[in-house]
Amino acid sequence: MLETIITALLPIVVTLMLGYFAGWERSFSQDQATVLNRMVMLYALPLMLFAGILSTSLSAITQNIPLFVWTAVGMVGGLILVFVLSRFVFRSSAQLAALRAIAIAGPAVPFVGTPVLGVLYPNGADIAIATGSLLMNLVQVPLALIFLVGGQQDASAPRKSALAIAGASLLNAIRQPVVWAPVLAFILLLSGLELPRSLKGSFTLLGQSTGGVALFAVGIVLFSQKVSVSLPVIVNVISKNLLLPGIILALMLVFGVPVTERGLVSVTLAIPTASIAVIFAVEYKCGTQEMASTLFWSTLLSILTMGMFIWFTA
Repeated sequence: MLETIITALLPIVVTLMLGYFAGWERSFSQDQATVLNRMVMLYALPLMLFAGILSTSLSAITQNIPLFVWTAVGMVGGLILVFVLSRFVFRSSAQLAALRAIAIAGPAVPFVGTPVLGVLYPNGADIAIATGSLLMNLVQVPLALIFLVGGQQDASAPRKSALAIAGASLLNAIRQPVVWAPVLAFILLLSGLELPRSLKGSFTLLGQSTGGVALFAVGIVLFSQKVSVSLPVIVNVISKNLLLPGIILALMLVFGVPVTERGLVSVTLAIPTASIAVIFAVEYKCGTQEMASTLFWSTLLSILTMGMFIWFTA
């Protein structure tokens, strides 16, 4: 088991440190890291998801319906719960509450999921990554933008309704290849089509670069941001890395979810914070240092916390 954990997590450490070193050496800037992320999200990851799902049997997907349900409970339910607690219990602004919600309930599945889940759960990794990507782009981002955009609107300008903001965000999400590529693959699979083995390499050649390039870019971003330690950051990291996946794991144990699905969902939710939280914080000028610090410590400590969930659910 220890060898499995090292095999899954050591590449994350090495690749992140290489990216951090590249930032320290000024070999790459944060703007260039953004370009690398753009390549991953527009080409490499959609190709990987498309080929992975279309190469999966339909029976395997139908057997993974509990995976989708419990991942949705963790990501969507967690987002709503964290927003409500931050907004009404801790009296944060609506914008900061939305950022904290997406930082805690939004795992970096497209980036970290590939090298970790692909090693641990080769048969279910593509479905888990596609599920996480769809939930983030189609549900989490539109919900967060309602409060981020709404809180930034000029009082003198015509105010957009929450429905208009959510609709525009949802339309933009649907246009992203990382959303429509796995959906298209699933539709083709339902139609009885499968990806010929001879064509799979044409999609996976670039798709295989997803995890490495994305983690390298995250390392550059981590060096570029000012990192601090504060009570909100500590609460964010503990909630992201331990509490949320731990609560969902406990619920799955209560409901008797099979061991493989338990492990796959809990490890997926234990993946560190997605960089979208930092991107939104910079764009809307709210909680930038808190989100950058949360991303840094969540990613750094995830080596231990993910290892713990992998060990416990083995």
